[in-house]
Amino acid sequence: MNKLSVVIITFNEERNIERCLNSLKGIADEIIVVDSFSTDSTAAICKDAGVRFVEQKWLGYSAQKNLGNSLATHDYVLSIDADEALSEELKNSILTAKTKGFKGAFSFNRMTNYCGKWIRHSGWYPDTKVRIFNKNTSVWQGVLHETLTLNNINIEHLHGDLLHYSYYTRDDHIRQITKFTDIAALDYYKSGKKHSPLKLYGSPTAKFIRDYFINLGFLDGTAGFTICRLSAKATYLKYKKLKNLIKQ
Repeated sequence: MNKLSVVIITFNEERNIERCLNSLKGIADEIIVVDSFSTDSTAAICKDAGVRFVEQKWLGYSAQKNLGNSLATHDYVLSIDADEALSEELKNSILTAKTKGFKGAFSFNRMTNYCGKWIRHSGWYPDTKVRIFNKNTSVWQGVLHETLTLNNINIEHLHGDLLHYSYYTRDDHIRQITKFTDIAALDYYKSGKKHSPLKLYGSPTAKFIRDYFINLGFLDGTAGFTICRLSAKATYLKYKKLKNLIKQ
């Protein structure tokens, strides 16, 4: 049986981290939390749970996760966010893979809870993620939506969902959009990406049509409409902020 290290990056996650840590019981052989100097009770909750708690000034999503991986004692790492938790089915699947012996990398679906409702469409599900991997052959890359470089490694898909408690309120969603579109626009600007009227107005329209109609967002009810509309707005803001950066 392989040993499994779990790496979590945190900043002010007191309302989520305990649920995340509880879901890892029976799975993790060690848990490493890399925290960006939280000002709430995140540190106290983690230390009470007996995890390895490391404070590190924010380096960026990929760099912060790569630091956590480098601190892991075991070769295989489960990367999980503080606002995520393992479902029982996923937990059992991981245990089965662990008993057989980890080989390659492992993916599973992520299902998001939006303001109390589980979202099964709207471009948000199945949202497959590779989250178990050998730290020696994998590295996180990217500024915003970090991706894992695996170098042609075989990926096995596990049954069960990673439960994502993303937004408790619509205002949470709007704040996240503001933050992420700032980061995305700056990244676009640094990489020399251009804007155009088609991208500014056409891309948000296409985004809404794809998520609400093609990806069946309407089946998620009012929450689905809100998600699809705000996702389209985020696309617009990303290019609008890029346009403003270029003008400046």
